[in-house]
Formats: sequence, C-alpha cells, structure tokens
Amino acid sequence: MPCQLLERLLLLSWVSGFGKQFKARALARPEVRREYDRLAGEFVFLDEILKARAEAGLTQAEVAARIGTTQSAVARLESGSLKHSSSLATLEKYASALGCKLQVRLVKQPHRATRSSRAMRKRAAA
Repeated sequence: MPCQLLERLLLLSWVSGFGKQFKARALARPEVRREYDRLAGEFVFLDEILKARAEAGLTQAEVAARIGTTQSAVARLESGSLKHSSSLATLEKYASALGCKLQVRLVKQPHRATRSSRAMRKRAAA
C-alpha cells in the first residue's frame, strides 16, 4: 500500500467532516485496514502528542524554541511521516516541553509465539 495514502489517512483522521468520511471509506478497503491496524500504536501516539500540545496551549514554534530545534522539525515529528522517526531523546525533550513525561513500554501481543514458547513446543514434539 502506498505510504502517501496512509499518511493522508493519518492527517485527515484528526479533521472533522470530510476527514471522517475519507477515513471511513479508506478503512473499508481491506489492504488499508490491515496497514492501519498494523500501525495503530503510531496513530494513538500521534493523537496523544497533538492533544498534549493543544492542552499545553503551545504552537509548534514555541515547542521548537523550548527544545532547541526548528518549527519544521516539530512539524515532521507531529506529522507521523513514515519517512522520519524521532529518537527517544527528541521525544523526551518534546514531552518535557509540554510538561509531560515520556513513557515507553513493551506490551505482550496475544497471538504471537515467543522464541521460548516455540522452542518448548519443538522440544515437546521431539
């Protein structure tokens, strides 16, 4: 699936009216739905950072000044562009500028076999 369609879906998912209609139509396509579900964590995270900045009442330029970067760098971070990924250090600075703390956690996926469980099944079958 082209990244452009997914990026457009991401950007429009926060817009009312046409964005909601576009999202509903796009998600009706099985290949778009699969990719959207695969990237669900990123969508949730991007939604969180945009809401946090809105709640802090800061512009991108103000956040940029607080973390020592440019407004365009903050825009890239907030865009969810699949071409750019921010470092944890940058995300920590961004969170701090908003009066937040960055938390990263690993959450077990329900239907994924781990290496140890595969090895145990292999040994049991032998």
